[in-house]
Amino acid sequence: MGENKDYMTHPDEMGCIHISEDVLASIAAGAAAEVEGISGLMNLATKKTAARGVRLSLVDNAAVIDLYVMVRYGYPIPEVAEKIQNAVSSAVEAMTGFQVKAVNVHVGGVSFQ
Repeated sequence: MGENKDYMTHPDEMGCIHISEDVLASIAAGAAAEVEGISGLMNLATKKTAARGVRLSLVDNAAVIDLYVMVRYGYPIPEVAEKIQNAVSSAVEAMTGFQVKAVNVHVGGVSFQ
C-alpha cells in the first residue's frame, strides 16, 4: 500500500482485506443519496476524501461517518436524518463487514428545488 491513503484492515484466515477510506466514503455517499428528502451532499473543501460531503474516521476498528447534507424543503429533518443514518450504517456494514460506530448527520441547509 504505497499510497498516502488510510485503509481499514480486516484479518481473514487467508490473509488481510484492506479497504480504502475512500471506498467507505463512496458507499456512504451513495447510500445517503438514495434517501428520500435529501437534496444532496455538501461540497467540503478537503482532499482527504474523494466523496463529497463525507468525512470518515476510524475509532477502535469501527467507522465514524460524518455526512454533510442538504435537505429538501417540506421534509421533516429529524426523519430524513434518521433514514440517512440507517441507510448508511446498513450499506457500509453489509458491503465491507466493518462495524459502524456512528453516523453523524450535519444538515447544512434546505433546498427549495
